[in-house]
Amino acid sequence: MHLTEQYDRPVTAIVFAEGAFGETAGKTANGVVAHSSLFDVVAVVDSTNAGRVVGDVLNTVGADETPMVSSVEEALEETPMAEVIVLGVAPVGGGLPADWIPGIQTAMDAGCDVVSGLHDFLSEDPEWQERAAKAGVSLVDVRKPPREKLRVADGRVDDIDADVVLTMGTDCAVGKRTTTFELYQAACEAGLDAGWVATGQTGLMIGPDAGVVIDRVPADFVAGVVEDLVCSVAVDHDLVFVEGQAALSHRAYSGVALGLLHGTQPDAIVISDDPYRTTRDDFDRFEITNLDDEIDLIESLCEAEVAAVSTWGDSETTETDTGLPAGNVFEDGGTEALLDAVQEAL
Repeated sequence: MHLTEQYDRPVTAIVFAEGAFGETAGKTANGVVAHSSLFDVVAVVDSTNAGRVVGDVLNTVGADETPMVSSVEEALEETPMAEVIVLGVAPVGGGLPADWIPGIQTAMDAGCDVVSGLHDFLSEDPEWQERAAKAGVSLVDVRKPPREKLRVADGRVDDIDADVVLTMGTDCAVGKRTTTFELYQAACEAGLDAGWVATGQTGLMIGPDAGVVIDRVPADFVAGVVEDLVCSVAVDHDLVFVEGQAALSHRAYSGVALGLLHGTQPDAIVISDDPYRTTRDDFDRFEITNLDDEIDLIESLCEAEVAAVSTWGDSETTETDTGLPAGNVFEDGGTEALLDAVQEAL
């Protein structure tokens, strides 16, 4: 679901991030707080950080004083005007933890819609439907696939005039969405006519030009749905940034990464990497593929070259090791270095 069709910006929101704010498990909460143009976050629920403000945990411009509280009840006491509660943690498997339920129901009873990125669709559960009807609120499942727009890729992306930049990675949760958004913002600030496509639940909650939670799209249609989104944004923009997912070498999720690569047919690629990670996020038995090997794999499957590395580490070290321009989007000048490399590649 494209949330801009559901809400007018900005929407006053409580973000639920119990035990995970600032961690990779809370990347949805982190992203919504840091970047969302759709939600105006007024409180973050995380008992492990209660009493702090988000600026103590995230290096987030514009949200430094947003309070972190221990419960939904406390959030509602401080911010009774909240319109939605955003579930900012996506557990492995996407199910709804039982200990979240009381807090979510409290928010609903207070008049908050529930915006969820879980694989379990609350809006299709009779008990949740009944509760929402009684409270007069909506259950919004952003992961619901666009059944009416499913199509296979037919190559129409080859005919667009815009340049397409795809962000790929060496693993899940290595900054692909953050890199995509930061590049988009930097391009706009540089006077470029840019748009961006989200492919995950966090991206959709931020407010892209177009998007879908791609991991809920049936396999045959992944490339076609992405192709359609890219083409739609290319109508109004000269440059389209696309958020990637997972990694081509990831045994669990490579199918989605490959579908995105085929659907976008990018003109340039930025790869995101955490050089300090040795095993895959949530999959300790899987070792991370070497960065150079991942780059070779990407370039063997498309006509584009990897233009730059978005690293969580030291940019100079990464440039020396790979021979590619590098930048850390969390450091001054990092995003601009990546954008310069992308423009040179294009």
